[in-house]
Amino acid sequence: MANPPPAWAVRANVALLRRGLRIGSQSLLTVRGRRSGEPRHTPISVVTVDGNRYLVAAFEDAAWVKNVRAAGEGELARGRDAERVRLTEVPVGRRGPILRAFLDQVPGGRRFFGSDDPDAVAAQADRYPVFKVGGGKAKG
Repeated sequence: MANPPPAWAVRANVALLRRGLRIGSQSLLTVRGRRSGEPRHTPISVVTVDGNRYLVAAFEDAAWVKNVRAAGEGELARGRDAERVRLTEVPVGRRGPILRAFLDQVPGGRRFFGSDDPDAVAAQADRYPVFKVGGGKAKG
């Protein structure tokens, strides 16, 4: 099993994304903390399948996953462009095509799944939370 990125790398990506720099397919996800109620920021890649946007987690116990499950909404931003969004967890049985698309669209994220074989990752879909991004209102 792969390890999450180090905290310093996450903080660096957050700082760069806040300044509007493009880092691959990443956006800055802001979700209210489930315990603190304070905004929590996470760099995250957005994958598109059949015109729908999704967030994929390589680590099911990630804090952002728990916060999204609790809040059900958040904000996706790149620089000053921000959008309030609804985030709905995708059932395990429908995650396979989204996971395959993620591996194709976000090659840098493959290392976090412990395999670059799309079939192997899709076969373990219960380990990888996926959230559908629902439209919201633009901010900024």
